[in-house]
Amino acid sequence: MMVIILNQQVTDAQKKHVLDTVLEAGATPYPAGPTTVVVPGNHAALTEKLASMPSVVQVVPIKSPYPLASREFHPEDTVIDIRGHIIGGQTPTIMAGPCSVESVEGIVEIAQAVKRLGGHLLRGGAFKPRSSPYSFQGHGEEGLKMMAIAREKTGLPIISEVMEPDKVALVAEYVDILQIGARNMQNYPLLREAGKSMKPVMLKRGLSGTVEEWLMSAEYILAQGNPNVILCERGIRTYEKATRNTMDLNAVPVVKHLSHLPIVVDPSHGVGKAAFVRPMARAGIAAGAHGVIVEIHPNPAKALSDADQTIDFAEFGQMVREVNLISDALSGSEKDHVLMHV
Repeated sequence: MMVIILNQQVTDAQKKHVLDTVLEAGATPYPAGPTTVVVPGNHAALTEKLASMPSVVQVVPIKSPYPLASREFHPEDTVIDIRGHIIGGQTPTIMAGPCSVESVEGIVEIAQAVKRLGGHLLRGGAFKPRSSPYSFQGHGEEGLKMMAIAREKTGLPIISEVMEPDKVALVAEYVDILQIGARNMQNYPLLREAGKSMKPVMLKRGLSGTVEEWLMSAEYILAQGNPNVILCERGIRTYEKATRNTMDLNAVPVVKHLSHLPIVVDPSHGVGKAAFVRPMARAGIAAGAHGVIVEIHPNPAKALSDADQTIDFAEFGQMVREVNLISDALSGSEKDHVLMHV
């Protein structure tokens, strides 16, 4: 496997010459953006030939099956700027909001609480993949419009799930980050379309997905030339019945070792029980996660979906304080984080 990095000023003719050279050598080139080409297989002689071309900056040999997601290709951590907030930096990112957007008044109230209590992004479901076809499926585009109003009133960027390839363009019109849910981790047409949108994408790990399968799915997005991918550990399915899922904290340091992509944890889905969300958020940050995403509601018992794993504003405020304290302790920071009052 190799990755060819072209000059930023490469012309169409020069790029075609590179691609033709790869084809003539019996290999298959896969353009992954304007200046990146992935070539599977071992082609030592071709490497030397390509490296001598003036339009080629570097030819990087890669052993990993997910070259663009690997640290072999990109040793430095990727950081992603979302309306001025950095994901993947030293400060943990806090994303919070309801499982499902219920009303304009409700999502604005929650967004104001997220901002007041120290959160950075508003999450909310407009298109909901539910286990039962009779459960509330979300308000669709109207839900996205409600989230956009909440962003306008608070300044918080928004993230919401997209479930179908033909809905990517619609959801991308409203959100700042496209979310690919666990059930769609290996929905390759959806991954390709999300990548083509060039919007930042948060890719949740599938319920039974291995770390390698998860990173291979991220590769589908990266291969479209979209470098802005965030990984999310949200719990996997095991034999354990004490919690809804088993939150795999091993995945956090493993992914950080293998990949440059930022990783956040979702303790709401990771355990599925509100009482355990805050401790697992703390654990995720202690393991090295770049942030957390949780479900909150002013009255969790009345939430239209995922009520059992949703925390209230007071619990969220305490979680934010603890997450920041742990992050500061790990980084040696002496910054003071003020505990906001509900």
